[in-house]
Amino acid sequence: MIRTASRSALLLLSVCCTAARFAFAQPSHSEATDKAKILRYIDNGWETLSRSMTDCKSLVDPKVTTAPVLYLPAGMLTPPEVTAMQQQCKVEVRSLPRRITHMGDVRVSDVPDEGLLYLPNRYVVPGGRFNEMYGWDSYFIILGLVADHHSDLARGIVENFFFEIENYGSILNANRNYYLTRSQPPFLTSMIRAVYEHPAGADISNTWLASAYRYAKLDYNTWTSAPHLAGDTGLARYSDLGGGPVPEMADDSSYYTDVIRWLLSHPDLHADYLIEAPDDPTPTQAAELATTSCDIAASKVCAAAHVSGHRLSAGFYHGDRAMRESGFDTSFRFGPFSGSTDHYAPVCLNSLLYKYERDMERIANLLGLRAEAAQWRQRAAARRAAINKYMWDPARGMFYDYDFTTHRLSNYNYLTAFYPLWAGLATPQQAAALEKHLPLMERNAGLAMSDFDSGTQWDLPFGWAPTTWIAIDGLARYGFNKDADRIAAKFSDTILKNFLNDGTIREKYNVVGGSSNVDVATGYKTNVVGFGWTNGVYLQMNNLLMRSAQHRATAARRERERERQDPLPVSYQHRISFSR
Repeated sequence: MIRTASRSALLLLSVCCTAARFAFAQPSHSEATDKAKILRYIDNGWETLSRSMTDCKSLVDPKVTTAPVLYLPAGMLTPPEVTAMQQQCKVEVRSLPRRITHMGDVRVSDVPDEGLLYLPNRYVVPGGRFNEMYGWDSYFIILGLVADHHSDLARGIVENFFFEIENYGSILNANRNYYLTRSQPPFLTSMIRAVYEHPAGADISNTWLASAYRYAKLDYNTWTSAPHLAGDTGLARYSDLGGGPVPEMADDSSYYTDVIRWLLSHPDLHADYLIEAPDDPTPTQAAELATTSCDIAASKVCAAAHVSGHRLSAGFYHGDRAMRESGFDTSFRFGPFSGSTDHYAPVCLNSLLYKYERDMERIANLLGLRAEAAQWRQRAAARRAAINKYMWDPARGMFYDYDFTTHRLSNYNYLTAFYPLWAGLATPQQAAALEKHLPLMERNAGLAMSDFDSGTQWDLPFGWAPTTWIAIDGLARYGFNKDADRIAAKFSDTILKNFLNDGTIREKYNVVGGSSNVDVATGYKTNVVGFGWTNGVYLQMNNLLMRSAQHRATAARRERERERQDPLPVSYQHRISFSR
């Protein structure tokens, strides 16, 4: 009798605990309502953030103060929709001075008036001051679009990048003429696969895939030729073909002067970023500054960038431009304000290129190009070996960026160390070592970019959707599902909490305090509303957490079924058998 009662108690406890675990995974009514609100905001946001050559709002550029201009590729006839918009929006339409086959064929100085570059299809902008189609933003936006059943819009964005490669020489930082000298992190093959391999892409033909493959090869060449070569390492770097300060900082007139003031107050840190120069140079001095610093006659931003007889060096401006191509503007990852970005082979870029090469192998195989697939496999193997040679620190168990000018490995802890997981190039042993370093970046509200508070937006305490998702997805790919779920839950909750507070989704969050109210000392000081890539990543995290909850519920159901079939615990059965 006592044994029967004990057995019943054990069964009751097991069922109650299982039911409690299952109930805990289910959202409450209020949680479900809150989730529905943010999902509705995101779904509506795709239309709000969409732009095309048929509406006037596409032409607005908050980053500059000049009247809008729309540029067509050289030799292109004006499309009827552009003619209609020209009349409606009172915009000037011009043609670029010559055909572009490679990045740099047309320089910013050849097209001095800022303007939008024509694209044939609708696209989604990040939001706020970023009112054009961006390179790496678009990958995370596309993830959101296909998840939210807007696959046609996602495909149109990918085809816009094909148009950029064909007519502007490369995938650009964004479709403005002042971006003609730089690209952004290479996600094209990831975008192609996101559209082609999604169930909604089942009707996409192999002809389309073959065209995508051809454009991707051209884009890949951008990263495997000068000026994107990282010395003789076999790796790549970020680099901009332009010089001087970037025109898009015209709306933040204090940025470069803030940098100068900081450098003056820290004379031991990268003094080579500064030169002594008159605040009001003579024509002769101005001509010299065009070589040693920047051209004050060609750039209003340059002319204003001086403090107490000091200006920024030409070398700093080159690193500053490379930093903007990286997308991480600004941090202290590559020196103060990342002024030496062009000196480094970065973990992020080379991980992306490794994945690019593996993606191209996959696409070549789908197209029946076996010999080309083997070449891509060899390229990926060579890059993986170079990454392990130059970027893996076995003593610390981390990937770091490599300064190929000094032949030294960085010691700057940065979230991009987890890119090799997402790219699939890390070994299981490397992945396990990396996972142990999560506490360096993980905070109460998500993953910070670094463990150093530099006062800039791409360092501690700020967390960003794209890098957070790459880390989450990478951890999940290597079987660290609890880590992936935990981080996704933290960052999703941060986004949702702030959305419920002010009705917006932002470009970044303070993951220490869990707030969207940011305090940036230098650089972009605002927190832009929109926000394309945060919307897309939120949907991805939501889907991941839903799948995990479903897996837990399935496991719990199977456990209950097993207990019904075999209600006595094995150890209890053994005790009964032994007593007999």
